[in-house]
Amino acid sequence: MPIARYDLAIVGMGSAGMTAAEFASTLPIKVVAIERDRVGGDCLWTGCVPSKALLASAKAAHTIRHADRFGLDAAEPVVDRARVWARVRAVQAELARTTDAPERFAAIGVELRFGEARFTSPTTLTVGGEAIEARHVLLCTGGRPAVPPIPGLEEAGYLTSETVFALQAPPASVVVLGGGPIAVELAQAFARLGMGVTLLEEAPGLLAREDPELVALLTARLREEGVDVQLGARADRVSSEADGTRVVHVGERAFRAEAVLVATGRAPNVEGLGLEELGIDVAPPGVVVDDGQRSSVKTVWAAGDVAGGYQFTHAAGFEAARAVRNMLFPGTADDPPLVPWATFTDPELAHVGLTGAEAVERFGAGDVEVHRHHLSSSDRARAESAGEGQVVVVTHKGKVVGGHALAPAAGELVHELAFAIREGKKLADLAGLVHVYPTISLGIQQLAAEASYAAAQRYRFLVRSSA
Repeated sequence: MPIARYDLAIVGMGSAGMTAAEFASTLPIKVVAIERDRVGGDCLWTGCVPSKALLASAKAAHTIRHADRFGLDAAEPVVDRARVWARVRAVQAELARTTDAPERFAAIGVELRFGEARFTSPTTLTVGGEAIEARHVLLCTGGRPAVPPIPGLEEAGYLTSETVFALQAPPASVVVLGGGPIAVELAQAFARLGMGVTLLEEAPGLLAREDPELVALLTARLREEGVDVQLGARADRVSSEADGTRVVHVGERAFRAEAVLVATGRAPNVEGLGLEELGIDVAPPGVVVDDGQRSSVKTVWAAGDVAGGYQFTHAAGFEAARAVRNMLFPGTADDPPLVPWATFTDPELAHVGLTGAEAVERFGAGDVEVHRHHLSSSDRARAESAGEGQVVVVTHKGKVVGGHALAPAAGELVHELAFAIREGKKLADLAGLVHVYPTISLGIQQLAAEASYAAAQRYRFLVRSSA
């Protein structure tokens, strides 16, 4: 079998793999990328792109339904869900033809191979009968929905994020299993598009990693919009009726819908690669890597969902670029990055750093403060009839250690707080940064100013009136 030799072999062309390929193509090395399905990976085909396209349609329907908030006549929108889903696929197809097109990567010098890759040595892979040898191999094989072992679920049939966007005839009602970002985003979108939605979460609250007060506000919003949120609800079994209706049983209760969507977490794609035979350490979250993304085998690296870290497109891309840098420029490994994220509900829920409870657990209660700015006092939010929400900043000894927001475009404003955390800035530093009026992010300056005014009270005895 002839062997093709490269400096870098990238396995998987999703968010991590594409970023690695683009970076590596700028260097004087020979690169091959191996993809078993379609370039674009989860983000394009089953994740960020289709979900955000669906959310955009859902928001438009919601705006029509509540146009009276803006002094316009409200109306019940005519929602053709098949057309909405067709639009989602059209957005995907456009990206597949342009940004994520295989031809684009070929044009920048990345050779592409399609097929299943498997290790035969620490530096050799086989793909469709071809042997590929590389000095370094970067695993970017991503992840997939994790399906819980609920009795009857397989027999009844279910949807996941990998299948829901391919539907030609979306159901009129859905039971969503899970309470994480995917479950919550899709539950709101489905409800806004006129579908009956029940959301079952076995934990006592949704979105366990988020600020509890913001989650409570968002949960109330979901319920107001018609999502039947059931907390502490563990599915015992699933059955189906003669007409195809799925029934999810929770104790003595039964929840009926045309379909069941499973959104209970994700699992790394590590099977079939020959990792065990190679001696690569794999833990439940994924391939075990060091701070530079290197696995237990020195020629093999991993980035993105397969490495078991943050399950976000932006984190995957960052990790992939870091892996390429560290493998080709040894000694450049750095500390794990500070990764912000957002749940793209309406309003959005953004997060970076520590929550108040996490800060108290780490530092103790004495020097931790949680500062809240309510959007009911934001001129921009009130002008847009979006006064429900908050901007939250967590500080330790005055330094920003956490930032959270439930607000329109919260995913945009959180970067300022991320930068403040990374640079070790104090809340007072944000008070001194002039923000544009009227913006939602102006609330960060106002919150910081209020904290500064409160601190100034300790020195009020130094001020003397001339009256």
